[in-house]
Amino acid sequence: MSSPSVSIIDDDSSVRVATDNLVRSLGYSVHTFASAEEFLASPHLNETSCVIADVQMPTMSGLDLQASMLAQGYRVPFIFITAFAVDDARARALKAGAICFLAKPFAGEALIDCLEIALQGK
Repeated sequence: MSSPSVSIIDDDSSVRVATDNLVRSLGYSVHTFASAEEFLASPHLNETSCVIADVQMPTMSGLDLQASMLAQGYRVPFIFITAFAVDDARARALKAGAICFLAKPFAGEALIDCLEIALQGK
């Protein structure tokens, strides 16, 4: 069986690279995207086992991406990362089923714990 595929969506390239390196080191297949729109248009949408997304991005936020995917019938665990830990965004994300909501900078161990929860049974 192939390893779970994790999609990382963040408009900050340094965050994408660092998160990609961490997730890859755990043995997962990783795809990175600079925007929610780029991810939605990609061939990796259907094979994604977990999404790690920034909350605040130009045009489509991570929360809007989560809502769009749910509306289209995709039931994929979401882990949100944000430099702007706003309580209402956190509440909205968790209410919609997000696994974790991490404030940047976050400890790698915290993200690893979230991934383990998100990918249980995958």
